[in-house]
Amino acid sequence: MTTPVLQMREIEKSFPGVKALQGVSLDVNRGEILAICGENGAGKSTLMKVLSGVYPHGSYEGEIIYEGEEATFGSINDSEQKGIVIIHQELALIPYLSVAENIFLGNERRGKNGLIDWDRANAEASALLAQVGLDENPTTPVAQLGVGKQQLVEIAKALSKNVRLLILDEPTAALNDTDSAHLLDLMRRLRDEGMTSIIISHKLNEIAEIADRTTIIRDGKSIETLDMKDPASTQERIIRGMVGRDLAHRFPERTSNPGDEVLRIENWSVSHPTQPGRVMVEDASLTVRAGEVVGIAGLMGAGRTELAMSVFGRTYGRHARGKVFVRGKEVDTSTTSAAIRAGIAYATEDRKKFGLNLIDDIRHNITMASLRLISPGGWIDANRELQVAEQYRAEMNIKSPSVLQLVGNLSGGNQQKVVLSKWIQTEPDVLILDEPTRGIDVGAKYEIYTIINRLVAEGKGVLVISSELPELLGICDRIYTLAFGRITGELPASEATQENLMHLMTLERTAGR
Repeated sequence: MTTPVLQMREIEKSFPGVKALQGVSLDVNRGEILAICGENGAGKSTLMKVLSGVYPHGSYEGEIIYEGEEATFGSINDSEQKGIVIIHQELALIPYLSVAENIFLGNERRGKNGLIDWDRANAEASALLAQVGLDENPTTPVAQLGVGKQQLVEIAKALSKNVRLLILDEPTAALNDTDSAHLLDLMRRLRDEGMTSIIISHKLNEIAEIADRTTIIRDGKSIETLDMKDPASTQERIIRGMVGRDLAHRFPERTSNPGDEVLRIENWSVSHPTQPGRVMVEDASLTVRAGEVVGIAGLMGAGRTELAMSVFGRTYGRHARGKVFVRGKEVDTSTTSAAIRAGIAYATEDRKKFGLNLIDDIRHNITMASLRLISPGGWIDANRELQVAEQYRAEMNIKSPSVLQLVGNLSGGNQQKVVLSKWIQTEPDVLILDEPTRGIDVGAKYEIYTIINRLVAEGKGVLVISSELPELLGICDRIYTLAFGRITGELPASEATQENLMHLMTLERTAGR
């Protein structure tokens, strides 16, 4: 029997008020891809931070055996010296440095007199880029690359450190289908070359496609490890292990009963913020009725987010023109304050960057967009603020011991619930939700869908932008398609399929349009 390259035994890790890991154990065999699945907050990322030395030896209980020896890493540098490299979901690249500079940052290629040998650095960077299948000049600034290519630069950076165990935390969360497929192909190739990998992912279809085995973690405990070659190791089986119950349906049932029109956008156009002649959205028109969930489907770059942000306070682009109506009345949305007063709320696709203040607590994040409602006479009512936050913590099932906990310490699913709480508290007529379930697990997704259903049952209109067509088909009443900045179609969900939606999402501009 082959000795595992890595063994983690009875790992326990606690934070103030929270026991994140409770006796987690797992093995990783040499030359395999092990997937780790679990709900947000289950402890997956914490476990990998323990392994990589982000949480140093002595700050946790349990034992790590790597390459036959006990590992006592005191920092991430210690683990990297042993060939363990972790690539986090939030990429650690410096946008204004070149690809080569990023690859060798902290590991510079030095020549005579200790100076950097740029010819050597660029040559070695080119070789590494070729190894990961990226055809880019190593002197190109990283800021000029898309997210998919940046992910490959991170892997090239890991290869430059003679990586033997590669850990990827949600590597495809922000990638489109093409970039995701490229990354998975690269992981297979690295496995064939002898690389050992651990992948954390919520995309169960990708796990089923690429993993040799899958370890399931639930509530800080390792539940079981499945052999993915076993026909019984289905996505439904993984979900049951993750959430501790069967999800008979991925989407909660809802009776659709749309009422009067709550939102109408007419002939909306917006130009690129720094390239005035470049039109990002052109003559887009759509409607949303009270008690209705309407979806927007489109490929990356189609203009979905640009449309939503430009409508919500002109937070994207310039030279916006068109009209917005809320409950039949034309409204001013030229600033975020005006949009909020008009009854529109927008939950951004990037909750960490634009949706939350990660270094502030849950209480302040929930109330920051609605201070006018808890500020009689212009003074914030601290007791009222605390009461409102506690109410949402209970109603939204935000898993936290206190509303005074920092939002940055919450799991992705719980952060998203804080974002939704913030905007629901503004008492909007319509909510625009941009990728509301990106980067969260199936259990948390179900909770978000339930919240959406509750909102429309209260008479609100919800506009959902999503890259996941099954999600739109599962929760929407109608779906608009967007391609090259134009609305190309509208289908009731009962008539929509992934195939006909994709056809509409790829329609190119016709002559004269």
